[in-house]
Amino acid sequence: MARYVLILSVGFLILALKPINDHLVNPYTTFVAHEARFALNLLGENATVDGQVLSSPRFAVQIYNGCNGLEAILVFVAGVLAFPAPWPRRLVGVVLGVLAIQVVNTVRVVSLFYIGIFKPQWFAVSHVFIWQSLIILVGVVLWLLWVQRYAPVRATP
Repeated sequence: MARYVLILSVGFLILALKPINDHLVNPYTTFVAHEARFALNLLGENATVDGQVLSSPRFAVQIYNGCNGLEAILVFVAGVLAFPAPWPRRLVGVVLGVLAIQVVNTVRVVSLFYIGIFKPQWFAVSHVFIWQSLIILVGVVLWLLWVQRYAPVRATP
């Protein structure tokens, strides 16, 4: 548990550093906006991205650093790295988990975009209370699934 808290704390500290924020987090957040734009355009939305602003003729939203899924990714990755499993299994877990969280976060952004279009009065509650909780829950559940599948089997005394 201490290893998990240490990895998580160091991860959050690193993400908070201005050079990391400027050269990693902000470009990643822009990437998230482009992923959502791609998904929305597949749905016929005619969305565009300007910086971190995702917009269409019907709605626009700015994707902030806290909305890019990095916190859920960090919660998951810290759990995988802290768990006593062989390194190849940890690597597989990190890669697959990050990809899964990324997909869910894209669904999150797209769904919030449509909530903004069709039920704007629900946007704040959906964003802050529902999706923020769900995206962290996804990270935790993915970690639990990883532990169940990849954790080394220990002999029972």
